[in-house]
Amino acid sequence: MQDLDRRAFLGTALATLPFAMQAQTDETKVKPVRVPSGDDRSGERHVIGVSSTAFKVSTEDSAGALFVIEHASRKKGGPPRHLHHTENEWFYVVEGEYIAEIGSQRFQLKPGDSILAPREVPHAWAYVGEGPGKLLIAFAPAGKMEAFFRDNEKPRDQGVYLDDAAVYRAYGLELIGPPLAIDTAAHP
Repeated sequence: MQDLDRRAFLGTALATLPFAMQAQTDETKVKPVRVPSGDDRSGERHVIGVSSTAFKVSTEDSAGALFVIEHASRKKGGPPRHLHHTENEWFYVVEGEYIAEIGSQRFQLKPGDSILAPREVPHAWAYVGEGPGKLLIAFAPAGKMEAFFRDNEKPRDQGVYLDDAAVYRAYGLELIGPPLAIDTAAHP
């Protein structure tokens, strides 16, 4: 990654993922956590829908301020349209091509691009590229997102994403509609 790309990435990350400044006791002080490339924070394997994830920053690591995953797309598609009542969701494309709809706006995303889906705004995204795809996805504050992924991770019939409205509600989310339709002419 070029220096300019790194600076843009770090600047965007810092601007969109603020930590609340608060007095911390020894028990709640946030400490550095290193997770090697390709590894999960706890050495686990997570599968949800058509993708796999590696947890990079756990809810506990950040005292609830942040949850970060590396999301690897194995085939085209993405989760249903939904919204978060508590968390802002930030996406950074590492590899591959994605589309995202945030509110009524549609965006094409390529490596190095990022986008913020603010809380209370319906959104959906989908992998549309060829070969591997990879996103960094951050939730701030962490809310119940780590629990949502842990409690609902399993391969589903034909690799589809979870679409149970009651489950979404239990984690502070709202299921709004189906996944994005992928234009196979534009994205074979």
